Amino acid sequence: MTAAVRRVGFLGYEGLEALDLVGPLEAFSKVQTDGQRHYEVVLAGLHMGEFRSESGLAFKPHVLLEEAKGLDTLIIPGGAGLRRPEVRAPVVHWLRAHGHSLRRVVSVCTGVYALADSGLLDGRRVTTHWQFAEDVAARFPKVRVEPDALFIKDGAFYTSAGITAGIDLALALIEEDHGPRAALSVARELVMYLKRPGGQVQYSEPLRFQEEGGGRFGDLTSWMVVNLAGDLSVEVLARRACLSPRHFARQFRTVFGQTPAAYVERLRLEEARRRLVDGDGGIEQVALAVGFQSADVFRRAFERRFGVAPSTYRRGFGTPAFLPVE
Repeated sequence: MTAAVRRVGFLGYEGLEALDLVGPLEAFSKVQTDGQRHYEVVLAGLHMGEFRSESGLAFKPHVLLEEAKGLDTLIIPGGAGLRRPEVRAPVVHWLRAHGHSLRRVVSVCTGVYALADSGLLDGRRVTTHWQFAEDVAARFPKVRVEPDALFIKDGAFYTSAGITAGIDLALALIEEDHGPRAALSVARELVMYLKRPGGQVQYSEPLRFQEEGGGRFGDLTSWMVVNLAGDLSVEVLARRACLSPRHFARQFRTVFGQTPAAYVERLRLEEARRRLVDGDGGIEQVALAVGFQSADVFRRAFERRFGVAPSTYRRGFGTPAFLPVE
């Protein structure tokens, strides 16, 4: 190996979430130039025997965590196993002894339980899977939990939300080390976006809509998302929901606490925000593509919702990989 190769350790233990491990591991393993890999990925176990994920997949570590040398970065996947004190205890002990000597320490999903238990996150901003955010905040009152973020960097410590957010974080780490071209190459190979900005919520507005509405309104969501540039008036939406416009508007407001027009604008702005980050055209192109009548109308709506101009948002989130520490 050349001196440029960084050693990235992944913690392995009984009862981890397989995607928290395999997704980021695959991302790092694909970073290479002319066949030369830029990362050596190492699965570091609490023991050398086989262990299984929550879903039953079997893994075998390359090395014991206690014997893992020369690590640049340690990534701690989440999983039910790590939420058990007897599994977490040796990890916490290792982190307290070695955590400050690593360039980066990363948790995916509920991997934050071990990192927070070590005390290394005291006073720091963190995130985790939205389902566990309240519990993490209660168990570890010295950490500042931000439940909506996809991933957060605070000093040498990085935390992410669950499952696929671990891949978002891995791509951001790759970009931090080797620039956007390398991260984009990996993202293309994995057939995914280069990154969702860390400041975005953990799940999309369409998914939130489906979860809250269900039934007739839930079925409407996918159609709305692919027709943002079209006519999404109350009359059109009501016709698709097989309701009169007045009845539709009344039911919609009862379920969602806002008018259909307000929600359509919200969907359009969320899609516009994604396009701004991904660099999909100029401001006017983005505005028209998501259904605004003009760039001026779009700019006013965007500033009203997000507090910044679209161009400012693009500069802030289109380049930095992480949600900044304020």
